[in-house]
Amino acid sequence: MMRNSAWLPTVFNDLFDSSFLPKANCTAPAINVKESDKGYTVELAAPGLKKEDFNVHINDEGNLIVKMEQKQENKEEDKNARYLRREFSYSKFEQTLILPDDVDKNKIAAKVENGVLTVMLPKQEETKAKVARQIAIG
Repeated sequence: MMRNSAWLPTVFNDLFDSSFLPKANCTAPAINVKESDKGYTVELAAPGLKKEDFNVHINDEGNLIVKMEQKQENKEEDKNARYLRREFSYSKFEQTLILPDDVDKNKIAAKVENGVLTVMLPKQEETKAKVARQIAIG
């Protein structure tokens, strides 16, 4: 399998091929990264989660941090047997994405819909100013 695919920007390769950020376990959500002319889109599989379960922010180094934490406690009482049964469920995930230089960090947006967290990373609009100037002859 070729690791340096043309569709995935090389800036993301350091993140996914890194040995210092191993996956915590096999239940880590799948992440897709797409690039278009207007920007990048990060999709994270999150079935059953709500927007309150996520924290998406940019740290002081300019990297995108995606955190997911879900706590669930179910209590079921059976009055005939007089016992209490508890089941705890706890899921936690954190991923750091090193953003490309062309991302407009002030316009990043995120949403959760149909079990998928989508983070939109728009590219900065390039201003191609024409430079006209007189060249002095020495």
